Amino acid sequence: MSKRINAKYKIARRLGVNLWGRAKTPNTDSGPGQHGARRKKPSDFGIQLHAKQKLKGYYANITERQFRKIYTEAARRRGDTGENLIQLLERRLDAVVYRLKFAVTPFQARQLVNHGHIRVNGKKVNIASYVVEEGDTIEVKQTSRELQQVMAAQASAERTVPDYLSLDERALKGTFVRSPKFGDVPYPVQMEPNLVVEFYSR
Repeated sequence: MSKRINAKYKIARRLGVNLWGRAKTPNTDSGPGQHGARRKKPSDFGIQLHAKQKLKGYYANITERQFRKIYTEAARRRGDTGENLIQLLERRLDAVVYRLKFAVTPFQARQLVNHGHIRVNGKKVNIASYVVEEGDTIEVKQTSRELQQVMAAQASAERTVPDYLSLDERALKGTFVRSPKFGDVPYPVQMEPNLVVEFYSR
């Protein structure tokens, strides 16, 4: 088992939730450490921090610097900051690749992008944080369509492609139709972007 996979499971156990909704995720009912102790009554700060770590961890555990940068951009834009934050996260190329079921996990989606297996509007893009625009087409390059992880992701019944994306399964080519609302995003666990906003607004 790779260090990346181990780290992923540690995130889920530390947060106490099956963060990606996978059947293979180990037990998350107990906390980290030998006895898995948890605080019964976290502080307001602790609740906000947990919400932030959960949302950040879901997107392949992006760095704090990256996440803070996305939040800052969300706060700068007009409208609800929490909604803006979710939209910006869902427009990351690795998130779109995951939503289109080109990868089994967000970590795998990031790897596919970084290794040059993904095309955006016909051109190779190997930057996971690349911001996808409405109408962009995202596809697995021709020579990568037989990759085991891609085929396994497409065959999996764990997830479906959300309505804000369209997918041609035979061509392994999708379109980013529109930016989603928070309620459109199929999170397997409850996310609380309002608490994330409160955390950074302290």
